[in-house]
Amino acid sequence: MIAASRKLLSGSAAVLLSAAVVGAGGLPEAVTNHPADAPAVAQEDTTTEVGWRLLAKLNYRTGEKTDSLAALDGKLVKIPGFTVPLEDWASSATEFLLVPYVGACIHTPPPPPNQLVYIEMDEGKRAKMDGWNPVWVEGVLKIEMTESVYGHVGFTITGQKVYPYES
Repeated sequence: MIAASRKLLSGSAAVLLSAAVVGAGGLPEAVTNHPADAPAVAQEDTTTEVGWRLLAKLNYRTGEKTDSLAALDGKLVKIPGFTVPLEDWASSATEFLLVPYVGACIHTPPPPPNQLVYIEMDEGKRAKMDGWNPVWVEGVLKIEMTESVYGHVGFTITGQKVYPYES
């Protein structure tokens, strides 16, 4: 199913993607005010909670990443965010995007690749899609550039659990 949801960027999509890129050192206000902006925090069950500011440390143009971000590659993580189904009107999905703020990618330019996570649920599990309410996604993080219908994505997660966000 991954191949069905990926495609090459067209010229206009590339322009929209570059329009969403934030100036050096800055994050959009909606990202800065996100409840999980803190650095990675190890949980008791060996799941590491990851905030969007840490993900933003991926330089998606060069592939360079901080040591703390690189240490998470291949690890079990927990990231809060909002779901964006890759199929129109899907109420549940086996693959979707996780974004840092509600409404990202829907009728607006997408966030930059270091603020998009491509989720493919493990073993065909389905996750409920409710883009208006935040969720936690737990799974194995890979730092790799991939493509989705919304453009380049800097991270993938093999999703194990998706559940409502609670601080």
